[in-house]
Amino acid sequence: MIVNASETEEPRTYIDHILEHWHKDEDTEALVQGEQRLTRREARLRLFRLGHALRRQGLAPGDGVGLFLANRVDSVLVQLAVHLIGCRVVFLPPEPGPGELAALVEQSRVRAVVTDPLFADRAAAAAGHSVHAPALLSLGPCAQRCADLLALEAGCPAVRPDRAPAPGADEAVTVLYTGGTLGRPKLAAHSHRLYDALIGLAEGILHDSRPAVFPTTDPGTERVLAATLLTHGSGHLTAVRALVTGAVLAVLPEFEAGAALAVLREERITATMFVPPMLYAVLDHPACEPGALPALRRIAVGGAASSPTRLQQAVEVFGPVLSQGYGQSEALGIAAFGAEDLASEGAQRPELWRSCGRAMSNTEIEIRGEDSAVALPTRQVGEVCVRGETVMLGYYEDPERTAEALHDGWLRTGDMGYLDAEGYLYLVDRAKDIIVTGSTSDNVYSRVLEDFLLTLPGVRNAAALGIPDEEYGEAVQIFLATADGTDVDPAAVGASVTAELGELYTPRKTVLLDQLPTTKVGKVDKKALRAAWTSGALGVTS
Repeated sequence: MIVNASETEEPRTYIDHILEHWHKDEDTEALVQGEQRLTRREARLRLFRLGHALRRQGLAPGDGVGLFLANRVDSVLVQLAVHLIGCRVVFLPPEPGPGELAALVEQSRVRAVVTDPLFADRAAAAAGHSVHAPALLSLGPCAQRCADLLALEAGCPAVRPDRAPAPGADEAVTVLYTGGTLGRPKLAAHSHRLYDALIGLAEGILHDSRPAVFPTTDPGTERVLAATLLTHGSGHLTAVRALVTGAVLAVLPEFEAGAALAVLREERITATMFVPPMLYAVLDHPACEPGALPALRRIAVGGAASSPTRLQQAVEVFGPVLSQGYGQSEALGIAAFGAEDLASEGAQRPELWRSCGRAMSNTEIEIRGEDSAVALPTRQVGEVCVRGETVMLGYYEDPERTAEALHDGWLRTGDMGYLDAEGYLYLVDRAKDIIVTGSTSDNVYSRVLEDFLLTLPGVRNAAALGIPDEEYGEAVQIFLATADGTDVDPAAVGASVTAELGELYTPRKTVLLDQLPTTKVGKVDKKALRAAWTSGALGVTS
């Protein structure tokens, strides 16, 4: 009997693809952050040592590891090491307040939390509230009583750890926080299919007439900057996309327009991703001039709605390098608009600057009506539904909400939009009421905020809206219906929100009302509330 070699080999993961590059041209740079510069050989050996260090903490394949990390090279290596030993990555982004962070750690059932020393106090508090009692590890020394993972790494062998079993088709390997209700976060769980899709796109396996998740230039000369948070989907996929193609990955520790421009110029960056406020800040910086970044060949823009005027300005300054994308934690790649297409077709059809582009490779988009499994006609507004390799398995340990979101492989995104005759997608509203705000376009989940507001003395009802803001796109504004005879102090409300949920949730303005408009079933009518506020028709009492 003849057995093909491919039938006896272990399936190759995206980590294997990265290591294949890191075994070649070993003196070539792989990871860069300021003065910290790791060659491919140095990155590979550190990855192996970190894998051993994690295993020595008792972590076994399938265990969850929470990553509460800042943007740094060590964070990239730790994330790769968790997957290398067959464990599940659970990203813990920095924006949740203490209550939500504790719920996230508890619901995700992580066995360990790896924290940046900057976040050690918050990580210790969250881990301490979990009945699963996860071990606490730190990327360097910190004031909390936790093991220093970098010190442990130094004493470990620089050889690849024993291979972990290949993950099953329905096994979660990466979990992303995507909001939810107070104390009950939603965690989008992804299988290895997400990474298989990225590998296929990088190798040209899934080529067709539609844009890829991350259109690539020549990987041999590409230098990619991770400017968004590595614990968010955008930063994670930017890093993975760079590494599986053999590109150099530079990490921006914290976004500031001048610093970003300096890194883009000095590191000869060829590709990066910005959320809209980042792009606007760079465009407004005095050092941002045509020709200032001759190496730059690709800027992907996503994460929030973009101003068509600002996008056109970016093309005028940087040339035809701007591409748009649309995705969410539940489906990390949905639609995209290639840079060349946007520049050329946008000149002929100005309305395309408002489009998210067309379905990415190996992805399908349909617009569906309420409670309907039938696609709506062209240009009719409905809910955006998507099917493809980058769609999540479901919400982790949450079958009820998974059943609400996924139907026969189709994800109900909660976003409202329409398709034109050429398949270009246009978004018109967010049915899930997410407020996208802040200098890095982070998500404020209105339900989480409203649930907390209802716990405050004197508050009978509450609603949070995103109000247009020139600097951040949206600002958080809250509307409170107060109980008779109570005196609610807006400043005190804002302070309480900040203390519990974090500064991102701090309301720009608090409006006190006798009552909030409601629908026939008794829910707050946010459309009516927004319309009344815009028209000045609200009976504001304070």
